[in-house]
Order: sequence, then structure tokens, then C-alpha cells
Amino acid sequence: MEYLAISGLKSDIDLPPEERDSKDDIPLKTLIAVGINTDDREEYEDTAFLMTNSESLEVEHSPPEDPVQELSKRTGTIWTATAHIITGVIGAGVLSLAWSTAQLGWIAGPLSMTLFALITLVSTLFLCECYMTPDPEYGPIRHRSLTGAVKFFLGEKKQKICAIFVLESLYGTAIAYTITVTESVSAIQKSNCYHNEGHNADCGRVNTNMLMLIFGVVQIVVSQIPDFHNMAWLSIVAAVMSFTYAFIGLALGLAKVIGNGMVMGSISGVPADSGVEKLWLVFQGIADIAFAYPYSVILLEIQDTLKSPPSEKQTMKKASRISIVTTTIFYLCCGCFGYAAFGDKTPGNLLTGFGFYEPYWLVDYANTCIILHLVGGYQIFSQVIFALVERWFAAKYPNSALGKNLELKLPVFAGFELNIFRLVFRTAYVVSVTGIAMLFPYFNQVLGMLGALNFWSLGIYFPVEIYIVQKKIGAWTRKWVLLEVFSFICLVISIVALIGSIEGLIKAKLS
Repeated sequence: MEYLAISGLKSDIDLPPEERDSKDDIPLKTLIAVGINTDDREEYEDTAFLMTNSESLEVEHSPPEDPVQELSKRTGTIWTATAHIITGVIGAGVLSLAWSTAQLGWIAGPLSMTLFALITLVSTLFLCECYMTPDPEYGPIRHRSLTGAVKFFLGEKKQKICAIFVLESLYGTAIAYTITVTESVSAIQKSNCYHNEGHNADCGRVNTNMLMLIFGVVQIVVSQIPDFHNMAWLSIVAAVMSFTYAFIGLALGLAKVIGNGMVMGSISGVPADSGVEKLWLVFQGIADIAFAYPYSVILLEIQDTLKSPPSEKQTMKKASRISIVTTTIFYLCCGCFGYAAFGDKTPGNLLTGFGFYEPYWLVDYANTCIILHLVGGYQIFSQVIFALVERWFAAKYPNSALGKNLELKLPVFAGFELNIFRLVFRTAYVVSVTGIAMLFPYFNQVLGMLGALNFWSLGIYFPVEIYIVQKKIGAWTRKWVLLEVFSFICLVISIVALIGSIEGLIKAKLS
């Protein structure tokens, strides 16, 4: 799953003490819909929050405003919302869907993707009802983020739990991106080697640890770029790149099926040495599918970009239906064509597992798109954590010399502000991410763990519980029981997926 994050992050560590924001909540990200007046952007930004350090329960809401001003701030439509959702969902997870289909087989594979789509749609429809409080269409209170809504409906303790899962998701995604970029660079090197030396040539083993270290050094440098979080073009480039490599993978799979003249694969999927081993593979396949779908973390932020009438709730529900249907069709095509092309030999990563050798330039281009997407995507996710920690440090130690900006004058370059804490913390962060990626450089297993950890917690549990409070559904009523059973079933799915991913991670590490 990908989060579409566009400008809005501003760390208080960049401001003098007297200008630092006293709010306890930490900005997560801001989505800017097509057509938003830039004059209102400052008021529109910083509406999504991660966690609070205060004891009081603060609610982020919109007081009554002039209708003209309100209209100028929220100009999104069903089509801009649909575009945001699809862009936010489709990403690196699509590369593992063919492998997941291969583990599950021709019946369970497509059925699982369809089932996850329905579950995701149901949970998002619940969350759409909770954007406005107390009335779902007229408010007047607006909840502009998942963590903000959790705090209002469920309390501060559960908000902090939600924030932990959000941070885990962001940090884990940085690890997954490091692994994926390394695989793509390796694939480009091997692709050129196979093209020049032949498909049966021994192109040697690529030093993946060295590639990860190089990628880490690049991220350390990029993380120090001033106002990197305000580069709106970054998300646009990332979105274009993700669609490009996903479509190339789909096209190559289709071409391979046509070239083979037959559809490969079986009803039961890839065979295993034992029933238990097959069960682990099935659980891993489910976990990878779980990684590719939910987008509840960004749903309320997208909904906050919509104009009305019609109500934001109605527009967001329609956009969610269109997005889920479109994404599912695309996922089914990628997963099924990939499995049909390679059968039991389906690679874990469709574009780096060398099911495709030619045209080598197209394989290289697709992997280059992956690299460009994930280099920027790494920072999109990491800037959230940077802002959180740096804001905490600025509030905790307002007079610390480590938090002050030092003006550096470098030859040729313009003046550069160096912040010691920012330099040390961001460097340590990238080093830790790179170190974990070097310890566990396993694409499918890492994606599976992230999918299993976040599918139920962020995608099901919190939306369902918020919906129950919003609709004042009494305990042990028929509707309450159905909702809790739905949540429990999804919890069981997440648990078995997590077990399978952990088993696969340990097995890959020991092999």
C-alpha cells in the first residue's frame, strides 16, 4: 500500500523558540486536491495528526466559516478523490501479487484479492461516515485524519496505539523500499549482463549489501535537503513512476502468456514438500495481498479536500467504490497474467526475478522507474517521523544548542543552515533502516509482515470502532455483534498472515 503525501510538513526545529507551534499533535501529511487556492494553503495544511503529549482531549474541528472561503479551501471532486486513492494504493505491493497468486492457485488467488477488496471497501465506507460529527453530512466537527478521529471517538490511549501502528508502518515501509531498490539495481546489472552474454550466462552475484549502503548514503544526503517535505512535485513523480512500472509488469506478463501459447499454473498453486509448508506459503501469499490494499490512513485526509454539495460523505463513498473496483481489476490482471506466464516458477518480484529477459531495455526502464519512485517515496514516509521527533525535541529542549540552526557558507553554493540534531537523528534513522534491511533482505516476507501488522489494526479495527461510536450502536445489539464478528474474522486473517510471514522470514534467514 502507498500513501500519497504532498506538502505540509514543517518541523518546529526549523523555527526559533518563540515561533514554535504549541500544539501537541504532530502533522502527518496534507493532501492537496486539484484546484485548491494557494492563498488558503497555510490554513489548510497541518490538519493530520499523529499523537499527543497532553493530558487533555483536544479536538481538531472546523468552526463556522464564510461559505465562499470554505468553498475556496475544498475544491476536490469525485475524480480528484479517486485519483488520490488509486495513486495512494498502487505501488510496490503490486510487484508481489503474481507470486501471491502462485502460492494460492487459480481459484484461491483471484478469490482472495476480490475478498480483500470487499473487506477494504466495507471498512472505508464505515470511515467515510465518520468525517463529520455529530451529523455525518453537516457536522459541524470535521475529523481530518485517522489518528485525530481515533482520539475524538476512542480516547487518547487508543490514539497513541494507533500512532504506534502508523509509525511502524512508515518505518517498515522505508525498510521495504530499501530492499526493493536494491533488487531493482541488481536486476538492471544482471539484465545487461544477460543481454550481452546470453540468458544462460553466469552473471555472478551482486553485492546487495554494498548497494544498500550506497542507497543509505543517498538517503542521508537527501534527508538533509531544506524544505524537502514541501516539494509537491515529488509525489507526482512517484505516482507516475508507480503506474509506469506496474503497467510494464502487466504488459510483459500478457506478452509472455501470448508467447507461450498457453496458460500456466494450477488450481492448487505452487506444490510444496509437505502440507505444513504449503500452509506457510499460503499464509505468506495472503499477507502480501493484505499489504497491497488498505488506505484508511489517508482516507479522511482525502475526504477533507472535497467540496460540497453533494456531501463529502456521498462523494467519498462513490470515489471509494470506483477506486476499489479499478484497483482490483488492475491487481487481478497483474497477479493472474504473471502467474499464467510463469506458473510454478513465478518470481517473488515480477520485475526483478528474471522471468523476463527481453526486451532488456524495457526491463531496465521498469526497474529505473521503481528506483525513482522509491527514492522519493522513502522520504515521503520518513519526513513524517522526522517531523514527529524533531518537534518533540524542540518542545522538550527549547534552548538546546543542538536544536539551533547554524549558518554555513560554502564556496559556490548559497548559504546553508545546518541543524546538529537534525543531522544526527536523520543520519541515525537511515542507518537503522539500512541495517535492518541488510539483516532481512527478503522482499515478499517483509511486505507480508507489514501487510499483516497493519491490515487489521489500521484498516479494520479502528474504522469499525469509530463507526460504532459515531452511530451510537449499543453493545450486544445485532449490528454491534455483526461488526465485531467482521473485525474478529479480519483479526484472524491478520494473525495467520503474520505467522506465515514470520515463518518465511526465519526460514529465509536460516537458509
